Amino acid sequence: MSEFDESVYAAVRKIPRGRVATYAQVAAMVGNPRCCRAVGNALHRNPYFGDVPCHRVVNAKGCLAAKFVFGGDGVQAEMLRAEGVEAVGGRVDLKKYGM
Repeated sequence: MSEFDESVYAAVRKIPRGRVATYAQVAAMVGNPRCCRAVGNALHRNPYFGDVPCHRVVNAKGCLAAKFVFGGDGVQAEMLRAEGVEAVGGRVDLKKYGM
């Protein structure tokens, strides 16, 4: 595991329950606001499922990840809903639920 990946996991652990952050926000949290894609790649490799709440990370428009990422269509939305975050049409209202 790279130092960068570990810093991403540490940042994502700080996203509170009931909130979401964008890839860009996580990138800024680790000190490199231009590395959004690298954040996504690190989260895709996440070896700490259940400990690192990757489901709380969405894209800049509030859109959820592709259906394969969490094991099926709607899984990320279900995980967020369990925390009180509503996703409508595959998108989260960042003004309401964003950090």
